[in-house]
Amino acid sequence: MKRVVFNQKGGVGKSTITCNLAAISANNGLRTLVVDLDPQGNSTHYLMGAAAEGIEPNLADLFEQTLTIRFEQRATADHALPTPFEHLYLMASSPRLEELMGKLESRYKIYKLRDALAELDDQFDQIYIDTPPAMNFFTRSALIAADACLIPFDCDDFSRRALYALLENVEEIRTDHNQALQVEGIVVNQFQARASLPQKLVDDLLAEGLPILPTYLSSSVRIRESHQTAKPMIHLDPRHKLTQEYLALHARLGMA
Repeated sequence: MKRVVFNQKGGVGKSTITCNLAAISANNGLRTLVVDLDPQGNSTHYLMGAAAEGIEPNLADLFEQTLTIRFEQRATADHALPTPFEHLYLMASSPRLEELMGKLESRYKIYKLRDALAELDDQFDQIYIDTPPAMNFFTRSALIAADACLIPFDCDDFSRRALYALLENVEEIRTDHNQALQVEGIVVNQFQARASLPQKLVDDLLAEGLPILPTYLSSSVRIRESHQTAKPMIHLDPRHKLTQEYLALHARLGMA
């Protein structure tokens, strides 16, 4: 199963959700891969810590070799690097992804990620794809490659208004390029149960028929420590409320 975590708005928790769900899958014994398509590399740093700097081979290397004819090309599987966590692997980001985007788009390499990940179908049980906060070449590549899409929502009115355009973009990709793609649901993130506005926004979205998943992820300062120590919540604090919410979300999505 390949899942893409996508929102065109930054700061909604894409990398955090990607890495924590992936870490739970790996902790359950499934061979799990995180694909970090965001040039900012937040998922790469979250999983690798200080070792993320200059990590090779990375996704820029994978995409770059699609632009040239080489007698010896590195296998796709060689770009899936082990992380410090058992069963969890990473295709690392690189700032060079930004430089390559125009070349890849002009050469119409939009299906290359789909083809690369298809080569890994028999090697990984779960693949999670983190995306840039924009509807660009890498995001479209991820949506074309994925079976399902999760959409983080951080309970503010701007995010609510942006949801409709986002859903239209996903539907366009589904219609034109990937008819198997499904929106698995909208993940409510940084939820403050005691505040009235977040609950009202969620209630409004439910009333409008949007696919809000019933497990909400709490706002917690503990997640900052998780980022700083490069330890997903299942490894940092298994009994924490937020960890339990991630476990519940993971189970609801059928990610055994």
